[in-house]
Amino acid sequence: MPSKKTQWKIGGEAGFGIMTAGQIFARACTRGGLNVFGYVEYPSLIRGGHNTFQVAISAGRVGSPVKPVDILVALNKETITLHKDELSEGAAVIFDPGRMQASREEFSREVKLVPVPFNSIAVGVAGQELMANNVALGASVAVYDYDIELLLSVIRDQFRGKGEDVSVKNVNAAMAGYEFVKKNFTGPFKYELELTKQEKRILVSGNEAVGAGAIAAGCKFYAGYPMTPTSNLLHFMAANEKKYGMTVKQAEDEISAINMVIGAGFAGARAMTATSGGGFCLMAEGYGLAGMTETPLVIVMGQRGGPSTGLPTWTEQADLKFVLNASHGEFPRIVFAPGDMEDLFRWTMKAFNIAEKYQTPVIIITDKHLAESHASVEKLEWKDYRIERGELVTEPVQNYKRYEITESGVSPRALPGQPGNIFVANSDEHDERGISTEESGLRKVMMDKRMRKLQYAAREIEQPILIGPRRADITLIGWGSTKGAIMDAMDLLEEQGIKANFLYLAAISPFPAEAVAKALRARKPKLMVELNYSGQMASVIRENTGIEIRNRLLRYDGRPIYPEDIFEEAKKVLSR
Repeated sequence: MPSKKTQWKIGGEAGFGIMTAGQIFARACTRGGLNVFGYVEYPSLIRGGHNTFQVAISAGRVGSPVKPVDILVALNKETITLHKDELSEGAAVIFDPGRMQASREEFSREVKLVPVPFNSIAVGVAGQELMANNVALGASVAVYDYDIELLLSVIRDQFRGKGEDVSVKNVNAAMAGYEFVKKNFTGPFKYELELTKQEKRILVSGNEAVGAGAIAAGCKFYAGYPMTPTSNLLHFMAANEKKYGMTVKQAEDEISAINMVIGAGFAGARAMTATSGGGFCLMAEGYGLAGMTETPLVIVMGQRGGPSTGLPTWTEQADLKFVLNASHGEFPRIVFAPGDMEDLFRWTMKAFNIAEKYQTPVIIITDKHLAESHASVEKLEWKDYRIERGELVTEPVQNYKRYEITESGVSPRALPGQPGNIFVANSDEHDERGISTEESGLRKVMMDKRMRKLQYAAREIEQPILIGPRRADITLIGWGSTKGAIMDAMDLLEEQGIKANFLYLAAISPFPAEAVAKALRARKPKLMVELNYSGQMASVIRENTGIEIRNRLLRYDGRPIYPEDIFEEAKKVLSR
């Protein structure tokens, strides 16, 4: 019988094509109308180390990886050793008997061993072992009894740019793996994949969703320095530079990157940069410069484990308070933390409008888990999006004041080179024309002016969403990448007759204190879910509302929280 949700996982040494194979398999499932979530793990090594790519698959909603693995594709023995305890009862283990030996006695659960000679098949049909991963993909499709043509179509697309001969060999390798399993292994596997009648979806990573949102919003300048987990965003923007008329620069460091973006934003271009925690440390002074000069720009901050170099290729949500307080002094800090691919796309577009309308930097905070994972989504649409540039001056203004005191705090913004509109952009405190001042009364007036922007921006930034029934047994609270696991956990709880709702915080600054307090006012159990040691969002909520959330599920080992973890913790909370 078809399974409601299943998970496939491939593992092996770096260089075995793990990432490529995982994405191909995820795309093949997506083309069949299935929903997928692909999660990748790899060590912070230049070369070698153990790599995995796992794909959670369902005809219904799936927003995170799950714990049990139903098919494990082992390209080396280490994969079996490391992941055998993750297998579900009756799981299949696909491996090459020429590379390793495996016996049922190794496993604590009943498993189905599927030995497939990846290497010899690859050499036989394609002339090289390099295509063994495609043999494994074909074998996986056969075990799942899935449509092989969908896999072959993805492989053709993947290798089309490398020539017809390469494409054909990869297709033949996958087909040979499929036929080998169909010929040599009989009997149904308890997990099957079936095509659905759902509209076809696309597969995107978090970084790609941010990049697509930036392009849709009219981004014309991007500068960045490669740093996990946002390096792929630089690659995405560079790949689309000519097509969408952008300028993309790899800077020599993060300080240069943010200064380039400040210059582009000052000149009138919609501009963005991206980095991680260590890089944002270097950007902090520039961030303050943008705040003082009221220069619009978008900064993507992809969290990973710290401090210092910490866990370069693993996830965490421990930079929240850093981002909310980065750079010295006080200025409008607008911070968004989208929780899935669609929201990354949508909130990135919103960030560019907010940045220009309120003439201030806007931060999109994400993390390694969300940035580098892949998910199936409906077509990303922006036909209803309208670029809003705010108080942009296009004609000469008599007695022009760049930092004019206004009720909203937003001043008329002229661009360099416009006739007649002469002003100074000054990093010191300044008067309405930008001339330096240390006069106490004027300092207060200018601070009040800048900070008033938050009051007005808050009126058009979406309030937090309470997802699920209003009357619930427990309220789950999360922000950013925990969204998918929390919503999947809600499904698990519902299966047990437990009603849960979810307070999803995507807009973090200005903090929606009134809306959060209203959502949490009910006297029912609450559970905060975060990827950090100290419960940073729980602390922010208490600071702004006075509400203390005592029940907390915190993880800080570099791995994402799984829906099963939330499910078990929610049951514990309800039993107290």
